[in-house]
Amino acid sequence: MSSPLDPRTDSSQAAAEGLTLFAAVMMLIVGFLDLFRGLMGIVHDRVFVSTPHYVFKFNTTSWGWIHLLLGILAIMVGVGLFKVSLWARILGIAVAALLIIANFLSIPYYPLWSIVVIAICAFVIWGLCVVRREESPPG
Repeated sequence: MSSPLDPRTDSSQAAAEGLTLFAAVMMLIVGFLDLFRGLMGIVHDRVFVSTPHYVFKFNTTSWGWIHLLLGILAIMVGVGLFKVSLWARILGIAVAALLIIANFLSIPYYPLWSIVVIAICAFVIWGLCVVRREESPPG
């Protein structure tokens, strides 16, 4: 129970839990998007745009495996975020950062999808970073 002098209120705690729930749902969405993107790259790589002069040139099948594995990892972390534990938040930030990097490097192959996933991952990182750590009450 919080005292009137305690800056933490029930509404701020509810907002923090809401942001973590938001991040968990978004992480699940990003995970499934990357999982499907990975399957597209593995099964039918002609879906992607061909870029002949790109600095980071990879085979689209390789990109498919990278996105498939990151998608599975994001889904697992998204499920873990529903527990609102510190380890899941830290791992969620790390996985979202890896997804941003992977999608940035693959912008020339599928630009719109990459930019959408980068934006969602940025919101996930924001949602997980603004949640305050539980502090023990004074006294």
